[in-house]
Amino acid sequence: MFALLFAQSAPVFTVDMLVVLGLIAVVLVLFIWEIIPMDITALGVIVAVILLEPWTGVGATDGIAGFASPATITVLAMFILSEGIRRTGVLRQVGNWIVEWAQGSFYKQYGALIGLSGGTAGIINNTPVVAMMIPMTMNIARQTKTSPSKLLMPISFASMLGGMLTLIGTSTSILASDVSARLLDRPFSMFEFTALGAIVLGTGLVYLMAVGHRLLPERIKPEEDLTDGFKMSGYLAEVVIPEDSPLVDTKVQEALAQLDLDLDLVQMRRGGDAFGAPLGGRQFRSGDVLLLRMSRDALEELMDAQKLEPVARRKITEADFEVEQGKKALVEVVLLSDNPLIGETLRSVTFAQRYDALVLALRRHGELLYDEIDAVPLQGGDTLLVQASAQAIMQFEQDRTFVVTQEEDKTTFRSEKLPLALGIIGLVVTLAALEIVPILVSALGGVVAMVATGCVRPNEVYQAVDWTVIMLLAGLIPLGMAMERSGTAAYLAYGVTEMASGLPAFGLLLVFYVFTSLVTQLVSNNASVILMIPMAVEAAQLTGADPFSFVLVVTFAASGALLTPIGYQTNLMVYGPGGYRFTDFLRMGAPLQVLLALVTCGGIWLLWGV
Repeated sequence: MFALLFAQSAPVFTVDMLVVLGLIAVVLVLFIWEIIPMDITALGVIVAVILLEPWTGVGATDGIAGFASPATITVLAMFILSEGIRRTGVLRQVGNWIVEWAQGSFYKQYGALIGLSGGTAGIINNTPVVAMMIPMTMNIARQTKTSPSKLLMPISFASMLGGMLTLIGTSTSILASDVSARLLDRPFSMFEFTALGAIVLGTGLVYLMAVGHRLLPERIKPEEDLTDGFKMSGYLAEVVIPEDSPLVDTKVQEALAQLDLDLDLVQMRRGGDAFGAPLGGRQFRSGDVLLLRMSRDALEELMDAQKLEPVARRKITEADFEVEQGKKALVEVVLLSDNPLIGETLRSVTFAQRYDALVLALRRHGELLYDEIDAVPLQGGDTLLVQASAQAIMQFEQDRTFVVTQEEDKTTFRSEKLPLALGIIGLVVTLAALEIVPILVSALGGVVAMVATGCVRPNEVYQAVDWTVIMLLAGLIPLGMAMERSGTAAYLAYGVTEMASGLPAFGLLLVFYVFTSLVTQLVSNNASVILMIPMAVEAAQLTGADPFSFVLVVTFAASGALLTPIGYQTNLMVYGPGGYRFTDFLRMGAPLQVLLALVTCGGIWLLWGV
């Protein structure tokens, strides 16, 4: 097996390799600690490899080739095609059917959800699938008194595994196909690895049904009311303004500015009318009833200083936030990792004014934050409890960088377009599968058809695209070229194969699966494909193994980041709504990761050989 390896002398370490390895190290540090946004890091990679051309071998033309790469353009098109399906509201209809069919049975409900997530992700990119399924799942959890913690992580895992059913299920596969075409002149066909994907998905679904949900604690108790889910009882209070209060006849904005307290005026009731925040231009009057968000200590201080009187104690519920004839309501909103608010604070972006919405609490890493939340820098995966106007809720729903966990108003869906959208997706897949036209051409044609038929409106096209992923692809492709041209990939591959010299071919395949999956937990799945495939191909060629099998093992390993919430976008999307802690992913994901390593490598060995 390793005769070829020892017949060749070890590659000589050069300055070119040192420069490229140094660049990779910097990129990994920036990705792991997110010192700057990942898309900006990717742009920096392009600049760096071009400026270091004498050592990287990548000039200006190749440096920007990632923007014109078939992988980049195809991934962009798939985001828009997925948006066409999302806009039809098909999953809402399916969710209603699941509730009726399950009839209170947890296993029926759970099995239908993970099966739907895994199966759908093979045709629609798995990130939009999870974005669509979160509101549906939260609604089902409320109706059936089930903890969303038991449902959301399994849905994310199933979508990741289902994404490996076809070429278009995940951006990772599309990028890996592009790299395989460049290195081996063998891109993936539409159903190249469907058999292996079905084995992997089937294994994952059996594990999730039999074991997975038992390993998940109920981080969020089954609650119908958002105020209970966010444990707001200690931070909400109602007070009335008596005639002798200093607040009488003062403007809300001026009075709140003078009060050096961490509080939010959520609602004002006057007579039979209720008014939601913002209330800056109104004046306080005697008899006004105020709903406040603040700590008990701050409330006592406010009541003493302003002579406020408590309203007869009662339980404040979600319904109390629906004011002005239903124009305002309480909703739960998740920030995705590419949201422009990441790194900012609610105060610095003037969130309340910008979105006509008031943030009452923040859930992060399973913990609830209430105090001084306006000054807390926002992170990807943060879940905000927001009182928002109907217009603001619609704005959140239409912005792909937010996920609203409540189901959208059915009037916003284009259900009449469902047959058209499904037909377009079917045609895209069929044309590519039969190799009548390349996947790039069929996907772009599908985008044109989606817009022409009204499934996606022209102003929604750019909003549908995850531009962070596009920038990552464009920026990392030249880094892969630098690894190949500088000899870095060959040098690293020699080192790996030398360390694994006592292992059979199957063992080396397993080494690359494990190494790739560990890298993917820390950096993006697309970054791990760019870094690992050139090494895997070199290692296979050194040892006389089949390089294509090693490309496949890296592709599958990069698509299964099950150990952390940060390794894959879908995990981050469910992190907040599920109330998970970081270790919850390790608890449920580690046994499945080991199982999938063996199943994937065994499947490749049986189907393609090693």
